Amino acid sequence: QVQLVESGGGLVQAGGSLRLSCAFSGRAFKSYAMGWFRQAPGKERDFVAAIEWSGEMAYYTDSVKGRFTISRDNTKNTVYLQMNSLKPEDTAVYYCAAAPVRVGRNLYDLYEYDYWGQGTQVTVSS
Repeated sequence: QVQLVESGGGLVQAGGSLRLSCAFSGRAFKSYAMGWFRQAPGKERDFVAAIEWSGEMAYYTDSVKGRFTISRDNTKNTVYLQMNSLKPEDTAVYYCAAAPVRVGRNLYDLYEYDYWGQGTQVTVSS
């Protein structure tokens, strides 16, 4: 059974930075693509970023391109989300998710992911 534990959330002023971490355990980390999603109060859970098992390919929603960077360390079984130039509209609970590697998987789709973390709150004040 895969377990995902996020950390690194908090309160930051607009323009600031945070780095989220997600520790993966229970299966072979390299067998999974990893994603970050976020959910603001009263809204749906939205795609933020994803990274293939090798770390060679990454994908981002348009609103975070150039500000956020997803990365993974396959020796530490951890995926990261570096968030710079944060805006109040980035405020949400951020979730880490794992999708088993499969050809043709759409990593933008939350239903492709089998495992989810408990979430970490990110609050950006104006």
